Amino acid sequence: MSEYKYSTLAVHAGQHPDPLTGAVNVPIYLSSTFELTGVGTDKGWDYSRAGNPTRDRLEEALAVLEGGKTGHAFASGMAAITALVAPLHAGDHLICSHNVYGGTARLLDTVIRHFGIEIEYIDLADLDALAAALKPSTRLVHVETPTNPLMQLTDIAAVAELAHRAGAEVSVDNTFMSPALQSPIALGADVVMHSTTKFLNGHSDGLGGILVGTKPEHKDRYLLMQKAMGGILSPFECYLVLRGIKTLPLRMKQHEENGRALAAFLSTHPKVQKIFYPGLKSHPQHDLAKRQQKGFGSMMTLELGSREAVARFLGAVKVFLNAESLGGVESLASHSATSTHAALTEERRLEIGITQGLVRLSAGIEDKDDLIADLAQALDAI
Repeated sequence: MSEYKYSTLAVHAGQHPDPLTGAVNVPIYLSSTFELTGVGTDKGWDYSRAGNPTRDRLEEALAVLEGGKTGHAFASGMAAITALVAPLHAGDHLICSHNVYGGTARLLDTVIRHFGIEIEYIDLADLDALAAALKPSTRLVHVETPTNPLMQLTDIAAVAELAHRAGAEVSVDNTFMSPALQSPIALGADVVMHSTTKFLNGHSDGLGGILVGTKPEHKDRYLLMQKAMGGILSPFECYLVLRGIKTLPLRMKQHEENGRALAAFLSTHPKVQKIFYPGLKSHPQHDLAKRQQKGFGSMMTLELGSREAVARFLGAVKVFLNAESLGGVESLASHSATSTHAALTEERRLEIGITQGLVRLSAGIEDKDDLIADLAQALDAI
């Protein structure tokens, strides 16, 4: 379906009518097991951990939308990252964005590191630092761009060139942008991952994760992770993501419009000490964002100066909800130090720039004037 435009692909990729009934929506196959056609033969499925028709459709759809070869759906974004790094061996070297999502750092530091895998956090905006860190044992460079919550960008094409020259693969967490606004594989990435919980689902009603690979060995590797570790996405939640991606292009347009409007308002507000949003010309990587992304998205982070100011702000919002997560149709605000990065020590948080005064905003698809008014009255409460 590569000849079609993105909005057409979002509606139709992997979502062709059911051949048995003609149903235009993908059926939810709740069966855990499937009748075999003989000894060791089947119709394509034998046990739902290894494969399910509903999951197949979602995996096909997201592989097409990301421009990859195969997709592999998991029970959460963290399950997807676990499957990404689990094939590494003792002695392998993994490089990761230094201010990555706290859950990713927790997994790498408290679980994966104990398997004898060397993990190194690098500021991937500094290509010289990356070049110096790469070595013969480097197997994977994991990029989060924009980062959560500091909205730092990484030049995917430049990182891919350096990593490939050193014999390493590049994975990109594309959760903040979605395939509607960023195409890492087209920029040289080998693997793309998402928390489908966020923009892909878009309605805050289901957890999920996806890995999209580009090579035949990725298909074998991640299918093995699904079978061996079992952290697969349920058929019903696959259906929810399939439903969500049909409207992804439309939702992202509204998210983007609202994000730009809120950032413009907040960038001049006297109570906002600093704003992190690549769509603003004041962002140090604004030019990279214009070159690498197809939009600036709806995620931004504010520095309000203190935990007390954050508490007053979050206690005053009315349209925005004080809740962890992002990418849903509703607008959310969260205190990064006690939510997304609570797993890190205070020393580590300060080292990467996450202060007690940071608030991360996820602009939903409500009327932007209502959102601005809500933020204005909440900032007045500080």
